[in-house]
Amino acid sequence: MTTTLRPESPEEPLPGEGRTRRWLICVNGRPVGGLRTTSRPYGEQSWGEISELEVTGGRRRGRGTVGALAAEEVLRGWGCSRVDVTVPAGNDAALGLAVTLGYTERMLNLAKDLSQLPTLPTEVTVRPIGPEQYGGWLEQVKAGYQRELVGSGLGEQAARAKADADHRRLLREGHATPGTALRELTDAQGTLLGTLWLTLRQEIQPDGEPLAWVMSVAVEPEHRGHGHGRTLMLLAERECLAAGVRRLGLNVFSSNTVAVRLYESLGYRPTRRVMGKSLA
Repeated sequence: MTTTLRPESPEEPLPGEGRTRRWLICVNGRPVGGLRTTSRPYGEQSWGEISELEVTGGRRRGRGTVGALAAEEVLRGWGCSRVDVTVPAGNDAALGLAVTLGYTERMLNLAKDLSQLPTLPTEVTVRPIGPEQYGGWLEQVKAGYQRELVGSGLGEQAARAKADADHRRLLREGHATPGTALRELTDAQGTLLGTLWLTLRQEIQPDGEPLAWVMSVAVEPEHRGHGHGRTLMLLAERECLAAGVRRLGLNVFSSNTVAVRLYESLGYRPTRRVMGKSLA
């Protein structure tokens, strides 16, 4: 039997010269599943993604494996140097397939249902990040994000291009971007301890409820190890509940074990695992 990919729909352009296409997984010409390939350029590199992988006929016959390998070849042909797949938490079969194909976890999506309004320490003060602070804050956040992207496999130029593009898209109106909470945490003397960037309605979930997202939590280097990261997360939960949002999510790079332990201690649990591999 021969397993191949056949286009299910025309190729679609994406902003920034990206491209995406839906494919059928076929055995001897008969459709048994499908998947989607997507490519997005970042500077001198293009990053691929395989998504919507499903096998509807003849499971456990390696058809998902062959389909994924064929999708990797498509992405190589599109000039991609790396590829990601997203695995839902608890889907052991999909996780096993990704591991078998050489993918390693690079990022976790975590989420928590919110109920009780947390209390913040009395010795700290919360202030909005206004136009005076915004420029310096943005440069710091972009630099930190760029370092994490390099650590996960992007080159310096590609990481810089992605950081610039993502922040332009997410903060279209700067500090006044609607639905965004930018906050700084200070001590009694007004010393900056850390900052928070929160999007209050990242997406609408299947039950119709909004999901908020922590875009960035940053503690000043000289003030780390004193619980300020925990305080900033509690602040994010307070901001959500004040806005009527009862579910909060975030991304964390798997290599940041300190942050992973913090989020887990606060009750955040994995919802998805982002797995990646080189196509070189």
